Amino acid sequence: MLDRLDDAALDRILRAARTHRAWQDRSLTSEQVRAIYELAKCGPTAGNTCPGRFVFIRAQSAKERLKPHLDPLNVDKTMTSPCCVIVAYDSAFYDFLPKLSPGRDRRARFAGDPAFSEETARRSSTLQGAYLIISARALGLDCGPMSGFNNVSLDAEFFSDGRWKSNFLCNIGYPRVNEILPPRNPRLDFDEACLEL
Repeated sequence: MLDRLDDAALDRILRAARTHRAWQDRSLTSEQVRAIYELAKCGPTAGNTCPGRFVFIRAQSAKERLKPHLDPLNVDKTMTSPCCVIVAYDSAFYDFLPKLSPGRDRRARFAGDPAFSEETARRSSTLQGAYLIISARALGLDCGPMSGFNNVSLDAEFFSDGRWKSNFLCNIGYPRVNEILPPRNPRLDFDEACLEL
């Protein structure tokens, strides 16, 4: 049986965690970015397909490429964040299945069924994006996940070959100490959102 995480850890990764919009002027290192990925990649995906792809945008020149594709309300918080991650998926993720599922020929199943492949890639890359958020928080950073961008134009800018496709964006960094956050919005109670059968 695994030991339960203590309350401080649970608060850090979920219970007290918030979506941040204002950031300290502290950069993220390549080592931090790699540590986030190395932890996040351990989360489960459908059949270990691992379709998630991550573009860690830290350079100002790359942020300028991203800026025209953002909804107006997302520009300032993204341009001032130390890092904005494009959480994407590889539409041909099945090319990696010989490595990810050695001894099992599963590539043909996905390559021969584009709708099934797309559904798998979207679902599992969304899971991987959530693992990225939890990993960043576990490593002492915080996040501002968001939609609010033009997928079509962003994909044309960053993924011109059409193989990778954007799912959502996530700012990562150190939240500004004096950031005023609104009260946490309510969540549904167990009986409103769950069934026990």
